[in-house]
Amino acid sequence: MTRPPATEVKDAARLAAASFTSVHGRPPQGVWSAPGRVNLVGEHTDYNGGCVLPFALPHRTAVAVAPRGDRLLTIATLGSDGRVQRAEPVELRHLRPGRPSGWAAYVAGVAWVLRDHGIELGADLVVATDVPAGAGLASSAALECATALALLGVAEQPSPDDAQRATIARWAQRAENDFVGVPTGVLDQMASLCCIADHVLFFDVSTDHREQVPFAAEAANLAVLVIDTRVRHRNSESGYADRRRATDNAARLLGLGSLGELTPADLADALVAVPRQLRPLVHHVVTENARVLDVVRLLRQHRYADIGPLLDASHDSLRDDYRVSSPELDLAVHLARSAGALGARMTGAGFGGSAIALVHTEALPRVASAIGRGFRSARLRAPRLFTAVPSQGAGLG
Repeated sequence: MTRPPATEVKDAARLAAASFTSVHGRPPQGVWSAPGRVNLVGEHTDYNGGCVLPFALPHRTAVAVAPRGDRLLTIATLGSDGRVQRAEPVELRHLRPGRPSGWAAYVAGVAWVLRDHGIELGADLVVATDVPAGAGLASSAALECATALALLGVAEQPSPDDAQRATIARWAQRAENDFVGVPTGVLDQMASLCCIADHVLFFDVSTDHREQVPFAAEAANLAVLVIDTRVRHRNSESGYADRRRATDNAARLLGLGSLGELTPADLADALVAVPRQLRPLVHHVVTENARVLDVVRLLRQHRYADIGPLLDASHDSLRDDYRVSSPELDLAVHLARSAGALGARMTGAGFGGSAIALVHTEALPRVASAIGRGFRSARLRAPRLFTAVPSQGAGLG
């Protein structure tokens, strides 16, 4: 088997612009795009006040936009079948959670948040994307962040600096939490807006500290292989909200603002102080947060290959303590490890979606072949495989 491609990306910006012209009979004023993300380590820690370590994918969602002379919002998207789907137009003053619903809610929710910040401009928007939906690679955050930059751009707001990007990320998170109704943390939006090429973003949610840590895996003859199991994952239909309520409850019982305040030294006492059913969740959050710090330390020392066991430990904890893995994700991780990956773990919220494996470049064909054979033997749909290169965050074009 040949090596998995480094990218499977289309020119989403070009497709969005062409679709806009087809729909509206005129070119857009501009096109903004935002990437999906892979989280190297640090899962379910963001909403627990901990640390995360994502990088942006080359796969992007693009939003072509032009202002209108009224307060109407029109939204269309280029489907995977090449057909344009249109949502019902909506007046900005009529936006409210639940209206519109479905995929258009992610766009409308951003406009709803911007309206609260004094940015209320009617616009026509057309979306195109190559971020795999439901794969746990932050497709919804990419849509929200591209929409936010597009609407800010046509409102003639200045190009955001790093601090402003962090603010916009939290606006996008609010759109998903309060308008769409999905209680996600801010990891995905922060990654989509703030990551830069050839780096991972070390983000401490509790302090808002952000650091770009070099991750030159390719130069070290290493690759991050993404294994999309094609088992669709939807945060709104999963146990995600249950986990969040449970860890919030654990923090409350411990008298803490969040579980991220705990250190490994505090863990034994904390586990005694919470009900038995909450102990595995607390254990995961504390140990996963420590794993993020350990991976950052190793990356700073350019010891990229040494992070493999920490990726393994992360998956085992997500499977056994947090219980958000799936049989397909466990199979992908097992196959990758057995074929020689240095480490492998599920990435994203879980309950389906994608896994990642850290692999020596020369071992990529062997690992990819083993995963394909294993899925066939299990009579599962063939997974989608590609190598992920840390890429640039959201911006114009």
